[in-house]
Amino acid sequence: MNRTIGATRAVRLTGGLFAVALAAAALVGCGSELNPLAEPTAKEKLLATVPDGTEGPFRFTHKDSTGELTGSVDGAAKAAELAISTKDPEHGFTTKVAFLVIGDDVWSKITFSDTEGLTGLPKLPKTWMAIDRAKLDDGESVPRYEGVDIGNTGPLIQAATSVEDQGSGKYSGSIDLTSGEAAEVLEADQMTALGEAAKQVPFTATVDGDGNLTSLTLEVPAAGDAKAYTYVVTYEDYGNAPKLTAPEGDEAQPAPAAAYEMFNA
Repeated sequence: MNRTIGATRAVRLTGGLFAVALAAAALVGCGSELNPLAEPTAKEKLLATVPDGTEGPFRFTHKDSTGELTGSVDGAAKAAELAISTKDPEHGFTTKVAFLVIGDDVWSKITFSDTEGLTGLPKLPKTWMAIDRAKLDDGESVPRYEGVDIGNTGPLIQAATSVEDQGSGKYSGSIDLTSGEAAEVLEADQMTALGEAAKQVPFTATVDGDGNLTSLTLEVPAAGDAKAYTYVVTYEDYGNAPKLTAPEGDEAQPAPAAAYEMFNA
């Protein structure tokens, strides 16, 4: 259970992502003209498209070697809704875990499907379950709101060693996955197996007509026993996704003991 939940954590860098400072140019002697602003690099332009909370609510999808995470983010409410499904390889049933995070508060829904003939699965309510973090063995086993960039696109682009603006909202280049926050994308053993290849992982990105990042794709090569895989983050419906609010009344109830047993397993 902890592996699934851990996939929801997002890394945020402090400070602004766009490096071009819009400061007034200094006069170089009496009667001189203002120095023009430097043209931003392709990397700076791409960083400026990363979600920062000003775009309104939006939806996202995040795929990597562990599965697919989907949901929406509402920066104004400091809220995110997340969902991930995993299939049990032995018994064939699917577990879907959803979280609604607003600030430090978190609710969860857990559902099971394809359970015909199975017994012993926990009985859980169909409504949102309010989670008390004090009852968790590991406070990080459920997510916290850590910013709008769920897919870590900002830290990844920050770690880019080359970025090419191909026009029409398309970018490509290489990312050093050993650099800064980007190093948290891979497990330590996979990073070791990749060796020098981790420093030049190819990526592509797309940006919409409003200057918002819509996708970032990394082609992570095979390493050790791990197969090659594609790390994909997509963002869509900027400003059009529903706003996120706390469930009220009979929409939620305190999580039962069975839920904590799952999170603490």
